[in-house]
Amino acid sequence: MARAAAAARPADSPPPSPSLPRRRGVELALLVGAVVISVCGYVVVGLARWHALPGGALRYGAGLGALALLAHLAVRFRAPYADPLLLPTAVLLNGIGLVLIFRLDQETPGDHAAPTQLLWSTVGVALFTAVVVLLPDHRMLQRYAYVCAALALLLMAAPILFPAVNGAKIWIRFAGFSIQPGEFAKVLITVFFAGYLAANRGALAHTGRRMGRLRLPTGRVLGPIVTIWLVSVAVLVLERDLGTSLLFFGIFVVLLYVATGRTGWIAIGLVLAGIGAAAVGTLEPHVHSRVEDWQHPFAGIAAGKGPGQLAQSLFAFAAGGMFGTGLGQGHSSLIGFAMKSDFILATYGEELGLAGLTALFLLYALLVAGGYRAAVAVRDPFGSLLAVGLAALPAIQVFVIAGGVMGLIPLTGMAMPFLAQGGSSVVTNWIIVALLLRISNGARMPRTEGAGEGGRRAGTAGRADGRPAADEARSGRAQTAGSGAAPGGRSSAANLPGRGAGLGAGSWVTGFLKPAVPRTPEAERGPGEQGRPRERSGTRKEQDRSRGRSAAPRTPGGQSAGPPPAPADDAPSPEAGR
Repeated sequence: MARAAAAARPADSPPPSPSLPRRRGVELALLVGAVVISVCGYVVVGLARWHALPGGALRYGAGLGALALLAHLAVRFRAPYADPLLLPTAVLLNGIGLVLIFRLDQETPGDHAAPTQLLWSTVGVALFTAVVVLLPDHRMLQRYAYVCAALALLLMAAPILFPAVNGAKIWIRFAGFSIQPGEFAKVLITVFFAGYLAANRGALAHTGRRMGRLRLPTGRVLGPIVTIWLVSVAVLVLERDLGTSLLFFGIFVVLLYVATGRTGWIAIGLVLAGIGAAAVGTLEPHVHSRVEDWQHPFAGIAAGKGPGQLAQSLFAFAAGGMFGTGLGQGHSSLIGFAMKSDFILATYGEELGLAGLTALFLLYALLVAGGYRAAVAVRDPFGSLLAVGLAALPAIQVFVIAGGVMGLIPLTGMAMPFLAQGGSSVVTNWIIVALLLRISNGARMPRTEGAGEGGRRAGTAGRADGRPAADEARSGRAQTAGSGAAPGGRSSAANLPGRGAGLGAGSWVTGFLKPAVPRTPEAERGPGEQGRPRERSGTRKEQDRSRGRSAAPRTPGGQSAGPPPAPADDAPSPEAGR
């Protein structure tokens, strides 16, 4: 009876979602843990510095807890199916950053950057809430891809009119505030890349001239995106903000590879990155000095000038050892003015050691993995590319910053996500988390939530091209649990409409692991199609030929002359009774 009921149920009906309250409950419990860990770190710094509880511990804990609760309520009511790990991870990273900035304030008397950073975190959470509440569907952003590109170029060009700070023109200063517009531009340019590549991924992957194993698309297809990328990189080179320039280049190559599935683009990207780095490092004096410091970090000691920033950073990591010297017990003041920006990682490594660094990198990996999970699960190509690009932003940024302060690559001056001091950086990171949560919610939402006109179960909510979600489910469902073939002889990944070429493998794996649903003629049909006569395509002869039997002769009256003869082995044919 249970099997018959399962067979009679429409195949596209989603399973019930009893874990919804539990999912948000898990998120709330993790948020409480993140706030408690951050407050404990704040208290430990006070005990290490003054052997007493710091005076603002309660205010700090209440402020961070209120921000976490506001973000949780926005997600609970507006994105209830979102990944429950993304928000607690972001809150914990932000809390750790506030603790480190408060600890570094003790090295510079009179400088109170921690309250300012908490204020900017409040602005970031407010914008996070606005994105989650006011953006009903991430696909709306695809309509404004070129608008995002224009705004990104405008934001990147604006600092040219203002004086340089520490050798780079990346700041806009007015009324006592400083804004780094390049931080907001990286989100806008990612939206443009995702929108353009989603609309032209087929032409990028299958048209153009072939050069070996790589197929180069036509200039009309690839020209606009390459032009905008070259203009953005040129502006950043003129501003001497090579960290953001490298970030944009990495996002461009990652999204191009995901959209086309061609590994050759990665090779071309690495070659172009090497050529550009060599040219800029040779011709630009500011960058050349950083390359010299990277190649000879201890040259200042040999010359009697004392160790530079990179040498002090390496000494800090060495002093930290496995478990660190303890919060508040390091010597971060030796690094200099950059100890609250990119070199804040050296402070973290000295006082929490290799174990603390491993935990920190795992938190970043958890944030990036949440974005990639949403990219694989979402049902439209723009959402997949946007999630990949947004998740790649902190991944590339952490690699570039960690590599710079550890001596693996030259320093770039970028801010560590959520950790370093900077209002523009923390606000942008909260916007990125909000967009990832919105995409994750759309990917995990049952199709019953998108019911449209006419009582259809899903309508067109799950499709970017307007086709019903039931058609998508039927076209991408495998015939059996042990077979990856879908109707038509193609794999299930190829039959998933709206998937990017680079995301098909993950879709095939998730479809392969799902249990098989008994297939019946009624179960294969959508909820609005049951009870109607099945439509047939082609002539009767074509239908008979597709079933593997010859067509029966027909009389002038239109009736069949009879069934075909039985096989010679006297076994009745399975089609003989028709």
